[in-house]
This record gives sequence, C-alpha cells and structure tokens, in this order.
Amino acid sequence: MENVAIIGAGTMGNGIAHVFAQSGYKVSLIDVSQEALDKALATIGKNLDRMVAKEKISAADKDNTIANISTFTQMEEGVRNVQLVVEAATENLELKLKIFKAMNDATADDVILATNTSSISITQIAAVTNRPDKVIGMHFMNPVPVMKLVEIIRGYSTSDEVTNTIMELSKKLGKTPTEVNDYPGFVANRILMPMINEAIITLHEGVAGVEEIDTVMKLGMAHPMGPLQLADFIGLDVCLSILNVLHEGFGNPKYAPCPLLVNMVMAGKKGVKSGEGFYSWGHGTKELILADQFK
Repeated sequence: MENVAIIGAGTMGNGIAHVFAQSGYKVSLIDVSQEALDKALATIGKNLDRMVAKEKISAADKDNTIANISTFTQMEEGVRNVQLVVEAATENLELKLKIFKAMNDATADDVILATNTSSISITQIAAVTNRPDKVIGMHFMNPVPVMKLVEIIRGYSTSDEVTNTIMELSKKLGKTPTEVNDYPGFVANRILMPMINEAIITLHEGVAGVEEIDTVMKLGMAHPMGPLQLADFIGLDVCLSILNVLHEGFGNPKYAPCPLLVNMVMAGKKGVKSGEGFYSWGHGTKELILADQFK
C-alpha cells in the first residue's frame, strides 16, 4: 500500500493525512471546500513546525511530509490509484452513507474503504457499498499525530484479510491498533460518553461547578483533562450525536443525553469550535491546547 485518500479536511482529516504523509505514504486530501483544504495544510505545517522545534523530526522530514500531500475538491480525481480511502467527515449518518456510496462508485473493487466514525455502525455503512467485506472502522483519537490508539472496528462482513491489513498498517503509522466489534459507540465512546454525560448531569443538578468537577477528575482520577473540558474539545454537538446513537442503538435510558447538553447545543454553545461551551475559548486555541495537554 502506497497511496491513500482522506475524505474530509477538518481536525480529524488533516491529522490523519499528517500521520500517513509523515510515514511516507502519498496522500490525497479531499474536501468540497478549497478553503478547508488550505486551512488543513496550514495546520499540518504548524504541527510539523512544532515537532521540528522539539527536535522530534528534522526540517527535511517536514518538507517530505508536506510534499506527500496533494489536495483535491473532486473525489473522482483524488481517489485515482489509491489502495485505501479513509472517510473523516462529520459524525452524521446520512452524510457518511452518501460519501460511502460515492467512494464505492469512484474506486476499484479491491480498494479498502475505511471510516473514522466514533460511534456509527460499520455494518450499516458497509451496506450501501458493493464490498462490505472491504469496509472497516479506523477510529483515530484526537490529536491524531500525538495519540497512539486506533480503534479498528470490524463490521459484520469485514474480512479477516482486510482487518489484518489495517491492523498492520496502523502499526506502520506508529499507532497501537485495538480490534473491537461493531456495537454502538464501540469501546471508547461507549465508556467515555456516559462519563461526560454524567459530569454534565452533575453540573445540571448543582452538585458542583465546572472547574470543580474537572478538578476532581483530573486530580482524583489522574485524567489529563476534566470531562467538561474534554467535551468542549470534542464538540458538544458531537457528544450529543454520539449519545443519541448510543441511546437509540441500545434503547437504554442510561444513555439519554442530559437536557443541559441538549439546550447548550440548540443555543449554539458547542465548545471550542463556537468559542463557548462549558468554558470560554479564544479563536484557534484548540490544537495548541491539545498538543500541550498530551506532549
């Protein structure tokens, strides 16, 4: 495998493109917005500059990484001659199904189709393609260049060959792949989102304030950041979407999102991306803060 395509140039997409390109793969970064592509390249450049400053890579490594990335606004052009496509669009089922139909039509039948979804059924996504055996989940953690874990999620029909290929590929990227089965939220978000939701309920019921809740979890449970701060980084709209997937998928009221979370999202308070969530955030601070948290 030498050529890969990444669909979506947002935070996750540009991070995934970064790690593939830094590992020597030729990357086609695809997004409908040229502005998003330009912003992604700028972000990758800044992150690489930070790595050069810390002497983790050389200036030549940075140049080679950037040279490995090409950008496209048309999927058909970007997926030519690739062996793998990784979808990293917004966590929205209808959008992902639409993208996978297009990915299926635009690529050869032997191309592996992966999704970075953090909660949506791989089996359901695979059903809109003519190759469900070659559809797999590849859930990277944010920030992608720093975090080691990749959840590898097998759909109902995902083949052993494809699973083994993606497990080995993840190791070549310097990641630690962990294979899980296809249930709502997989492992990471099945455990994480109820914790975040419970922290929001704790705030909603007046047990403690935002900073107090986060301080207890950071100092008492050795978490690198508190659940409310983490929710702001993830995006409160994304947290709500994942909780809804869990609630609908299991039919268990313990996954029902807190009314405070629902109201905040409806009011446009989505965390770092909107400038305000449980905390107030300056523009453009997310990547820097995350990098400092996990350095």
